[in-house]
Amino acid sequence: MSAQPIKIAILAMGGEGGGVLADWIVNLGEHHGYLAQNTSVPGVAQRTGATIYYVELYPQAQAQADGGHPVLALMPLPGDVDVVLASELMEAGRAVQRGLVTAERTTLIASTHRVYSIAEKSAMGDGRVDSTQLLAHARRAARRFIRFDMAEAAENAGSVISAVLFGALAGSGALPFSRAQFEATIERGGVGVKPSLKAFDAAFTRAQGEASEPDKPQVKITPPQPRHPKVRALVERAQRDFPIDAHPMLLEGVRRLIDYQDTDYADLYLNRMVSICALPTDDGGRLLRETARFLALWMSYEDTARVAQLKTRDTRFERVRTETRANPDQVIDIHEFMHPRLQEICETLPGFLGRWLMNSGLPRKLVERLTRKGREMHTSSLPGYLMLRTVAWARCWRRSTMRYAQENKRIEAWLQTIAQLATSHPELAVEVVQCQRLVKGYSDTHENGQRNFDAVMEAVQRIGTALAPATLREWREAALADERGDKLRAALAKQAPISRTRSDEGVINKNTPLVQVGPR
Repeated sequence: MSAQPIKIAILAMGGEGGGVLADWIVNLGEHHGYLAQNTSVPGVAQRTGATIYYVELYPQAQAQADGGHPVLALMPLPGDVDVVLASELMEAGRAVQRGLVTAERTTLIASTHRVYSIAEKSAMGDGRVDSTQLLAHARRAARRFIRFDMAEAAENAGSVISAVLFGALAGSGALPFSRAQFEATIERGGVGVKPSLKAFDAAFTRAQGEASEPDKPQVKITPPQPRHPKVRALVERAQRDFPIDAHPMLLEGVRRLIDYQDTDYADLYLNRMVSICALPTDDGGRLLRETARFLALWMSYEDTARVAQLKTRDTRFERVRTETRANPDQVIDIHEFMHPRLQEICETLPGFLGRWLMNSGLPRKLVERLTRKGREMHTSSLPGYLMLRTVAWARCWRRSTMRYAQENKRIEAWLQTIAQLATSHPELAVEVVQCQRLVKGYSDTHENGQRNFDAVMEAVQRIGTALAPATLREWREAALADERGDKLRAALAKQAPISRTRSDEGVINKNTPLVQVGPR
């Protein structure tokens, strides 16, 4: 069989140094007696499609013995790649899907960290691809699979992920070059040599040990010990009045709602949870834990005051500075694009003002005209920061707004339905609890989710206990599958209508609740 070139595919996103890594491999080969060719096909955009760099190396001595110049390929072919380098776990999965990774031949070197794709982040529900499944598929597909969190290794070394991948490639022994020859290649580059060598060294060591993700140590949860008397009273109440397995979720709910509003609002949360805790169920406390989770999420719904609060936090400015790797003497300029609509403005105002503006004539038209287009704000400037802090301060009268009244009414109706189902159909009640996943975000996202939620809950009220939990779960997943609700309407259309008047089939009577839940 004639000699074959060494074939290396690199899958990397923009800004990760995939081109530098390919250049290093080419430089390494050319300095040690190999002919090299490097090509690349750029992706459409960040995480819509990563750039694929392809390198082929062929021994120059063999080419001379063959009596000619080898013809090297421009793109990797399925089943014909020796080494695949992936800068992120999803990119490793894409390489496996394309057939570039084979169990008979390919060494797969990949980072296990995730940078979520546009499709994953824009999904109505949890659109993330399961990392465990990605790892399992990659492990089965490759001859050797070297993986660890290379983004973390690069961060620890103050370098970039390309240096870590280069070190892992050297440590794998997949190429016929020594460690010293790899390191000399980095030194010849002359840019960022010291941190690159540090990252290279750490990756080389891990790859030598066939690196994989170590088991994460179990974190011991320490009960909070707040100093503020009202907060301490809430924590003690949660620990005293509820089962111990519900404490973590309840305490997180209390923390979240104090941050969102105040201690009185967190007390309302516990009042509602006391009623759920009193329901006689035999589901091992699952209903209580799930309700604690989703009730806290719903009670901290995103309005303009909440968005402004989150955007002006010290921790956010620190996170932006860390992510951009800005030096202490550098100034960070943060620009926000905002497009508040009339409805959101009315929902932020005290109830009587919001209702007046919503139903007014000329004032409404003026506000609609001023908010027709989005605006760019500089959060890092004093005027922009103060404007957002003023909006965030509007949470002081949040409980008097018409938005709060609407959300509170829906929450009470939701809790009432849960209570009606809990005793005889706890599994169905849990599915109703989880329908809160449909209500999220703000602006159009919230409207679409609320519309889907209302459609699902209307069907639950119409069918009642005759509804199978699996059917409700199917409706919920259909609602999360697309924003417009087409899949949900199709799923609901499959269910034959059941008369509201036939109580023997388990129809829930909306006018005479079985259990009264929470303060009215």
